[in-house]
Amino acid sequence: MQLSLFILVASFFVGLITYIPIILNMKKSKGPLILHCFFWSFVLIIAAFFMINGNEHPTMKRQFISYGGFGILNVSLFYINYIFLIPELIKKRKKYWLYVFAFFLLIVASALVKTTIAVLNPSDMMSFQVEGKKAEYTVNEYVIAKLLVAGFFLVSSSIISFIIDWFSSQRVQRNLESERREMELQFLKSQLNPHFLFNSLNNIYSLAYQKSDKTADAIMKLSEIMRYMIYESNTPTVSLSKEVDYLKNYIELQKIRFKDGAFVEMTLNGEIDDQKIVPLMLISFVENAFKHGVVTDPQEPVKIDIIANQKILHFSVINKKNNQNKDAQGGVGLTNVERRLQLIYPDRYKLNVVNSATHYTCELMIDI
Repeated sequence: MQLSLFILVASFFVGLITYIPIILNMKKSKGPLILHCFFWSFVLIIAAFFMINGNEHPTMKRQFISYGGFGILNVSLFYINYIFLIPELIKKRKKYWLYVFAFFLLIVASALVKTTIAVLNPSDMMSFQVEGKKAEYTVNEYVIAKLLVAGFFLVSSSIISFIIDWFSSQRVQRNLESERREMELQFLKSQLNPHFLFNSLNNIYSLAYQKSDKTADAIMKLSEIMRYMIYESNTPTVSLSKEVDYLKNYIELQKIRFKDGAFVEMTLNGEIDDQKIVPLMLISFVENAFKHGVVTDPQEPVKIDIIANQKILHFSVINKKNNQNKDAQGGVGLTNVERRLQLIYPDRYKLNVVNSATHYTCELMIDI
């Protein structure tokens, strides 16, 4: 029995050593190798179980043929299909009928080879002892048994190949989707920065044209804002407190250009210092209020509320509408920020925009 187990294990290892280097060259990840090792371990365990619990007492010659030669042949069937037939006939050439023909040809050829060997060695391969009684396989029984064995290894090979290809395809799709999302986010962000810079420079140009004393302060504020946008917003997330400081600087910059003053009320509640947010996510809502709203009415100030806890960020901007201000190019920032929300916080945000006759309200909730 120990010799039988040794021959069985040795034959599988001899077969595997022949094909494993080819598999390693074909696949870069460790997943396929692990799946192959799992399959062959399962096969060895099942074979050993039937060997130990069987009633047969095979001769030495039969052990070498059945567990050695046939074992190597079974491994070869598996990898001929896995390495050559499937890649060449299905994946590369799309010859499905040719693959089916080659598939069944291998099954029949394997069964014929094994049966021929058995018929040439009938006393060792076709007869066996069961509880002291001699019994014999018929040729038909032997052929059917070997057809089933060959079919098992070829079908298993196909299933494992398709499983590995499916997971590989899913991994590629995830990588492509991740790259696409990253490229789109970078594109949206690249649109956002010039959009903001364009509006700010227009405001500073207006101050300079009027020879206002506020021009230098406006340039300084813009410098601080651009420093945040260029250097600190390149990380996936930033502290919510830094984003709030950025909003405050933007508001101060906007106030400079209003002769009669701009009125903004910002309310902060909750764990502002402890939470993280994707940078430049809130600015477009505030920018929209200055572009399209009335900010010079002390009775109707722009109201900005930020509430943060461990799970939810609640952000809202309410401004009185300025029906005289019809910027044909407005809305680029809000369109971009909503697309960024869809990409970064899918199913984790709620954006509610209310456009009434007198007021414009943007309310954003993010599961952070």
